[in-house]
Amino acid sequence: MEFLQDILAAIGVVLNGIPQGLLALSMGFASVPTALGFGVGVIGCLLLGSVAPISFQAETIVLAGTMGKNMRERLSMVFFAGVTMAALGACGLLTAIVNFAGETVLNAMMAGVGLVLTKLALGMMKENKLVGITAVVTAVLVYFFLGQNLVYTIVISLVVSSAAAKLAGQDIGGGVGTAEKMGRLKLEKPIFNLSVLRGALALACLTVGANIAFGSITGGIAGASQNVDHLTIYSGLADAVSALFGGAPVEAIISATAGAPHPVTAGVLMMGIMAVILFCGLLPKIGKYVPSQSIAGFLLILGAVVTVPGNAAAAFAGTGAGDTIVAGVTMGVTAFTDPFFGMLAGIALKLLFGAGLGL
Repeated sequence: MEFLQDILAAIGVVLNGIPQGLLALSMGFASVPTALGFGVGVIGCLLLGSVAPISFQAETIVLAGTMGKNMRERLSMVFFAGVTMAALGACGLLTAIVNFAGETVLNAMMAGVGLVLTKLALGMMKENKLVGITAVVTAVLVYFFLGQNLVYTIVISLVVSSAAAKLAGQDIGGGVGTAEKMGRLKLEKPIFNLSVLRGALALACLTVGANIAFGSITGGIAGASQNVDHLTIYSGLADAVSALFGGAPVEAIISATAGAPHPVTAGVLMMGIMAVILFCGLLPKIGKYVPSQSIAGFLLILGAVVTVPGNAAAAFAGTGAGDTIVAGVTMGVTAFTDPFFGMLAGIALKLLFGAGLGL
């Protein structure tokens, strides 16, 4: 029964990643090289015993797919950002950042991420009312009446909302199947210029915040201490390998596999399944049955119910000088910008109060 839950969790997160994967293909990133990135993630999680898998992340895909003058520059940005992040992880700098920031800042930042997830879920409900509302209602019922199990929540809400879209005759997938570029594995030699440097730094900054926030949240769901340096090493290497051959970035995500009985096994299964799908060119075909808004229910539960309450309570429970203000500003900046800027704002305020300057 426990292994069945591992499999269900893996399948649920694969379904979650399909809309973002289709987004990556529509922006010109190739399928087979991205499978190599998932392969790096499998090896990394197995060797390091990590509960935090990597997958398609919409924020990074959009940033990487829209910066630069052409596809070669964009791939170069992803490659250099990946190498940079792997180096930071190998040097233990992400753990140093976590320790320096402190619990108040990190908890507030994760609460801010929960608000972002909630806002995203509500936006999906507006985009496609039938699918979004069906997914949210199903997720709420499943979560609160089936033992608050995230695995069942994501799988059942995805299936029910996708079935509703199919019965309503909605055009799922939007014809993006023609945008896939399988091709052969061909080395895309990186180039370097000011545009690539700017893009790589932007991607690296986004990834720092995402790895700390998403890695910590996923570790929290699994009841384990996630080493963000380890996550940064294999996610950075995955980006570099994928981009070197024309593939999309694959980053840290908040993964329902963390709620499975064996989170490492479930995460590895998820990445392995996604790699096979990409290698075989099945992504656009599967995407025709899963509307992007079908994930709204899981995001709402994960954000508003799982992530925000506990982390916000812990953040505002701090007893240090100015901790309440630090928590509020960190949460707000994270929610309205991104985790990296939220963390920077929190650390800056923490240092000001620590120096006795006040506000």
